Amino acid sequence: MAKDRLSGKLAVILHADVAGSTQLVQQDEQLAHERIQDTFRRFSDTIGKYHGRVQELRGDALLAEFERASDAVTASLSFLSDHHDHLDKYKDGIQPEIRVGIALGEVVIADSTVTGAGVVLAQRVEQLAEPGGLCITSAIHEALPNRLPFIFESLGEQGLKGFEEPVRVYRVQMDGDATVPPPQQKTRQPAPPNRLLRTLIGAVLLIVAGIGIWQKFSQPQEEPASIERMAFPLPDKPSIAVLPFNNMSDDPKQEYFADGMTEDLITDLSKISGLFVIARNSSFSYKGQQIKVRQVAEDLGVRYVLEGSVRRAGDQVRINAQLIDATTGGHIWAERYDGSLADIFALQDQVTAQIIKAMSVTLTQRELEDRGSTGTTNTEAHDAYLQGLSFYFRNTPVDNAKAEPYFKRAIELDPGFKRANTALAKVYFKGREWEYSNALVLWWRKAILRARNILAKGAGENVADTHVVRSQMALNKHQLGVALREAEQALALNTDDVEALKSKASVLIYSGQYEEGRKLANHVIRLDPVVIAEPLYLIGLSYFATGNYGKSVDYIERAIESDPATAIYFRLLAAAYGNLGMKAEANKAWRKYRKSWKRNQGQFWIAAAVQFYPFQDREILKRLADGFEAAGGVERPPSRFLKLDAETRLSGEEIRALLFGHTIKGQDYWLADPIRQQRTIDGKVTHSGIQSPIDAVELDGELLGESWVEDNRLCDRWFDAEGDLADCVLIFRDLDRGPNNYYMITDTGPHPFQVTN
Repeated sequence: MAKDRLSGKLAVILHADVAGSTQLVQQDEQLAHERIQDTFRRFSDTIGKYHGRVQELRGDALLAEFERASDAVTASLSFLSDHHDHLDKYKDGIQPEIRVGIALGEVVIADSTVTGAGVVLAQRVEQLAEPGGLCITSAIHEALPNRLPFIFESLGEQGLKGFEEPVRVYRVQMDGDATVPPPQQKTRQPAPPNRLLRTLIGAVLLIVAGIGIWQKFSQPQEEPASIERMAFPLPDKPSIAVLPFNNMSDDPKQEYFADGMTEDLITDLSKISGLFVIARNSSFSYKGQQIKVRQVAEDLGVRYVLEGSVRRAGDQVRINAQLIDATTGGHIWAERYDGSLADIFALQDQVTAQIIKAMSVTLTQRELEDRGSTGTTNTEAHDAYLQGLSFYFRNTPVDNAKAEPYFKRAIELDPGFKRANTALAKVYFKGREWEYSNALVLWWRKAILRARNILAKGAGENVADTHVVRSQMALNKHQLGVALREAEQALALNTDDVEALKSKASVLIYSGQYEEGRKLANHVIRLDPVVIAEPLYLIGLSYFATGNYGKSVDYIERAIESDPATAIYFRLLAAAYGNLGMKAEANKAWRKYRKSWKRNQGQFWIAAAVQFYPFQDREILKRLADGFEAAGGVERPPSRFLKLDAETRLSGEEIRALLFGHTIKGQDYWLADPIRQQRTIDGKVTHSGIQSPIDAVELDGELLGESWVEDNRLCDRWFDAEGDLADCVLIFRDLDRGPNNYYMITDTGPHPFQVTN
């Protein structure tokens, strides 16, 4: 075998790179390259003085080998000290700072190229070092003589990619004013007896060992994923899962910052139509776990996995990221990005741009314009927003309430921060549920009003979440056309937004497009395969609508198994069991649903349950009522169920003729509080009663506004509410109460009324 063709051994490996080399090159490519080359030339000279050998120089990285750990550490500290002084002469921003990692491990030298576990370990350790700093493994630490004037700071056991066991890492620097030890003279050992024989035997053993090591470490750095074992077929476009970035900061309270970085990347990538991006919930299911890239890819059915870490120290931020092709186990790229908090948006954009480039994705013109936009340039506002998200995504009433002040703070710092405004609206919209409104210390009707008021101020907003919440609110008011339009606007902004897909699937199912609704629900499962309860429920809802109660039960029970805390699943399960004649099972599900109803147990009648389902087909509403009755629901005369369907809905012309120039009297559906409204022919309107029509405040006098008809809806604008707020509602005939009886469907339910003159 040719000399140096293949050899394997245990070695001290030094790996160094330039911190923030990408930013340096962007400032002045030629000057940056010249200074980086000069830096490594001088470092190579120092390495040679301390008996090391540079094995590779590639771009902004250097790889060297030493026989003694003390030589490697001393050479590094000697150079870093001199280099710090050397950089002082550069008065511009192009100052190539070096970070160094040193490890002891097995290496393979093939064709003068060094590979193996020792090289990978040194690279991983180097990524933990600060610019101008040095990190070493515990094996190197133990090999250093106590006499050397070094200070060691333990970073604890670090989970390093590609290594099953954690590795203890130390940060190293000189002790106070001590000087760097000079190079030690190498001593020549006397040749042992029978040297030729020992040399021949050693050579044979080394070759055999080298072949085994080469076979092990010449494979990809990650174990490849099996396409055959993937839970889903790979999409026909590049697919990626972004794993939660590790918080490498000394302060564990900075966890929200690392999570927020991950969430921003997922949001930015999911806007790109040429990518298939796993949703946030599924990616974050791996948070805190030591899991192989192969397993992630096989669980989620993706080709690429992005992982990384974030270190924040004061105003300085370091992002380490690497993109892995899980099907080969190969690393597509790995990069470190350094900057201040003021640079955070640019740093995130660089990571996104590198991913897009690596996967050869072509952006549309709109995607080019939108890329990297977080909605604010105020770093304090963005930081408050990320802290709010850290609570919001925990999905508990208490944490939802904790998110509120952070989103408010973000808006105070930047009133035009659209994502923060929408996030605050989502906090309040959750308040429609009793537990969430109780935690917010806010009446549930007031919470809904605040959500709608915030969203109204963001008209024309270019954030997908805004349209998602509007779609959900429109669906609550049985306005399927508006709900569909808003969901589609959200998807135009973010093709992989699972919340928008669920909203559109709901609208399609309630509109009678069951197959299309199921397709979208299944697509949600593909995008978010860990959090699957809601799409399973929607598929069950579609089968209930078609009369296939057996399949409906199967899907709803799967949804409950995945998420037993969501009460509405038990409500539909009760109706499905009731229609199957399985009264015991239906009653059990009904009682579980009733247990969740905290507002008033006395308001638990069949019609109250049916009105939550905005189906346009009266036959489906009847079957819901039949199922609830079989489950143990009771009737409240005169309506067994409200016939709020396509046949009873008033047109725009009918609304104008009925209400303009007339007075109406009605009551709240839930509380029976009286209301009175009077409209003039030209649209002036006054309202009086205990509750305002926008469910905002208790009134001492009259509420003034104006009315008009739009898209077959009655629209009102109330001038002295919380802001200049407008709202549109549908009007339905009440067939059970007879002529001159109607329902107005608001955010809080179907409110009955009559025309008095």
